[in-house]
Amino acid sequence: MATEQRELTFQQLIDERLLEIGDGYRAQNSELGGTGPIFLRAGHVTDSHIDFTGVEHFHEHLADKVRPKMSKVGDTIITTKGNSTGRTSFVTDRLPPFVYSPHLSYWRSRDEEELCGGFLRYWSQGREFGEQLSGMKTSTDMAPYLSLTDQRRLKITLPSPAEQKAIAAVLGALDDKIELNRRMNATLEAMARALFQSWFVDFDPVRSKLDGRYPAGLDPATAALFPATFQDSALGPIPHGWEASSLADKIELLSGGTPKTSQPAYWDGDIPWYSVKDAPSETDVWVIHTEKRVTKEGIANSAAQILPEGTTIISARGTVGKLALVGTPMAMNQSCGTEGYGDFFTYFALRQATADLQQRTHGTVFDTITRQTFETLDCIFPPANLTVAFDRTAAPLLAQIRANLHQSRILATLRDTLLPKLLSGELKVGKISERTVAA
Repeated sequence: MATEQRELTFQQLIDERLLEIGDGYRAQNSELGGTGPIFLRAGHVTDSHIDFTGVEHFHEHLADKVRPKMSKVGDTIITTKGNSTGRTSFVTDRLPPFVYSPHLSYWRSRDEEELCGGFLRYWSQGREFGEQLSGMKTSTDMAPYLSLTDQRRLKITLPSPAEQKAIAAVLGALDDKIELNRRMNATLEAMARALFQSWFVDFDPVRSKLDGRYPAGLDPATAALFPATFQDSALGPIPHGWEASSLADKIELLSGGTPKTSQPAYWDGDIPWYSVKDAPSETDVWVIHTEKRVTKEGIANSAAQILPEGTTIISARGTVGKLALVGTPMAMNQSCGTEGYGDFFTYFALRQATADLQQRTHGTVFDTITRQTFETLDCIFPPANLTVAFDRTAAPLLAQIRANLHQSRILATLRDTLLPKLLSGELKVGKISERTVAA
């Protein structure tokens, strides 16, 4: 494999008709709110993927007008303004087409035989770009910003086209598996959530019995736990023997404390320390890694406590209502638990209650969650043994989600280890075994 390298600026690549760079469409509020093309804002570009939750759409009649700013498969995406400046992502064939917003730029190969779009994707995550970005986005007293002019000045070291493609293939295989795990987790979480909805919101097994039918998909022991009639309650008809109660009566809010940040001996230990920034996406459910860690001494000298696996964490301040299941013992300053109820039931019940609370407040953001918040929320609680049965049924789904998260973390570590070595030429693709890539 050829090893020749070229050092070029982006402007030179543009002049050679190898690269196209551009920014987004400046949409007017009156142009949005339709069912046409997606308008992708910078906030939807996360560190791991593009999140289309809550995206806006253009009106259909504007499709031709915004088409020049539409994404194409193979684009590398760069956020260009604010504290997230320099965050990157990539357009794959699994994503719906979208229109870039003004705070996004794209880098698009015009000749894959000479400039591999996949290589650009990983170069944007490497040191050569990162060092240039640091200087460019702080070159003004205003908010961090990466202009098109700045981007044209970027210098890039290009290996041979064959090496570019090989690097993109190796790192892309790892990212493809991480993305597959993410989508698998979304499916598994949807299955567990649908089961909760069926049993504890729609009462499908009870309705089946009431109609003289056997509850579909249930083994005899589990089916026997559901009653065949309803009773009146403050929340309307509920299954016989179940209870309408405030969350405060069933859920224990565990308060703790934070070790003093001024004491170095309390931090950088072996115990994960959860904060809201560690919250997983709704589909990943579990938190298995935290940005900060504390020491045993830090726990001993504060009101914090170590939470066991399966504890539900709900953020009570800041970004209120973010939920997570503890995937490995960790500490934090506040969490929730229930006495005698299944761990997974508790998680999904709190998620349902939080959604109900947000709906009740018409989507407005509430500032904090307290015991009084739980007292205002009435929920339906089945007998504890039925919640344990739910946990038993949902456990394989939730266990696979956690296993996928652990695997993805290992793959991401491998990718991040290989990336700088491959980009610098320290490691050649031919030296990496197929078994390593397939792992």
